[in-house]
Amino acid sequence: MKCALLLLRVPPLLLVLLMASTHGEGRPNLVFLLTDDQSTSSMGCYGNPEVKTPHLDALARAGVVFDCHYVSTAICMASRANIMTGKFEFRHGCNFEHGALHSSHWAQSYPVLLKEAGYRTAIAGKIGFEVTTRTGKKGVLPAGDFDRWGAGPGQTSYLTARNKSMVEYAKKFPHSSRSYGAFGADFIKESAKSGQPFCLSISFKAPHKPATPDPEDNKIYAGMSFTKPRNFGREYGLHCAPQSRYGRQYERFHSWNYSDKYDEVMAAYYQQVYAVDVAVGMIRAALRSHGVEKNTVVIFTSDNGFMCGAHGYGSKVLPYEESSRVPLIMYDPRHRNSGKELRCDALTGNVDLMPTLLELAAVAVPEGIDGKSILPLYEDAGARIRESLPLVNVWGPSEVFSLSVVTERHKYIYWPWAGEGFKAAEELYDTEEDPFELKNLLASPEGEGPLLVQMRVQYDAYLNLWRREAVDYHNYKPLARFFDRDLPWPSKKEALGGRK
Repeated sequence: MKCALLLLRVPPLLLVLLMASTHGEGRPNLVFLLTDDQSTSSMGCYGNPEVKTPHLDALARAGVVFDCHYVSTAICMASRANIMTGKFEFRHGCNFEHGALHSSHWAQSYPVLLKEAGYRTAIAGKIGFEVTTRTGKKGVLPAGDFDRWGAGPGQTSYLTARNKSMVEYAKKFPHSSRSYGAFGADFIKESAKSGQPFCLSISFKAPHKPATPDPEDNKIYAGMSFTKPRNFGREYGLHCAPQSRYGRQYERFHSWNYSDKYDEVMAAYYQQVYAVDVAVGMIRAALRSHGVEKNTVVIFTSDNGFMCGAHGYGSKVLPYEESSRVPLIMYDPRHRNSGKELRCDALTGNVDLMPTLLELAAVAVPEGIDGKSILPLYEDAGARIRESLPLVNVWGPSEVFSLSVVTERHKYIYWPWAGEGFKAAEELYDTEEDPFELKNLLASPEGEGPLLVQMRVQYDAYLNLWRREAVDYHNYKPLARFFDRDLPWPSKKEALGGRK
């Protein structure tokens, strides 16, 4: 542990240079793989023996698996902007119902900074947001900021032929997941010939709804039954705040057939993940065949999780574990800790990936971001880089807006809505003792003790950050008042600006 503490005191960029020197390599190539709506329960390496993810499991054995990784906003548009910029949602101002990503933030995103530093860059799949030069103005896709472009607008399509930038792959790979694997393999081949360091970003649409598995994989889960988690069903959500039942995630427990066709629904979900796994195998095979595997760092994660019937919910958005905690695997073949099958239980967040990618490339990390590099954790899985993270939701009905704080062991959730017979609500969980969040500690008098005080202090610290640092557009500044625990309901309601 003393060694870990010393490492944390070393300036991050110097730490990267020292590590690179130890490895005997120059700047590494970078492969960043991002799925959409993928829960940790969909992977073998996260403890599910009923699913088949051989390539992802192999990546996990080769690198380090992170067991306490959260998205600070559990919805794709904002989460992807978090990842690109290393900033919390209220500091970049990009989400559905709010607005596009301002160009000032995009200019300091990891793809732009890596390209400026001499990296060859490519992206394919669902980029998830647009970039604008003026708030309130419709954004555009930043295709010109990449050397090779295979991304598309909006949600993109599972049919490769419908994705304009990917049509060349449609005949051989009619389903998009494998087409992204082929795109990645081609870019690796081109980059290996160029001798230029590269950063490949693949943003899979899978396993996002509507469920559209690749027919090539229909036999993978045919006729299988799946074990339901301990918190599956409405009876295990009765202790959750009534605000959480507003919005589509509640009705989708039934409308998306978790309640009556669980095996069928989960087979389709896992089948979509299987196609991603195949694509990951294609990309890693290309790294090997073109001689660049030993100098290429691979990172795999998801933009948010998925409830899949937990507590009686479908979809995402909510701050509960299935929605906000996601897989994260990193593999650095140059590092002595690779191949040891290490796991890290330190708290990490999606905002931490941008500074990690930059520091791997020895590119200066911009000041004023919220992310922290996870490289010290690869060096020492017992180290720590942060004490807590905020979990933000300001999407959907105002009733379901929430601001939460998560630590390695505890989670505090605050639901501000107090109109129409509601009262503002709090939830507190011990996610180590109660990983399925079955017991709200505040349901008993003893729960209102020092732990609650401590979590409220951390909550208020993030709220103060929101007040100071939120962008002054897209209505983020006023929302700080909505989450103020001490303000009366009429003042909070005014902060919504007439929003229903």
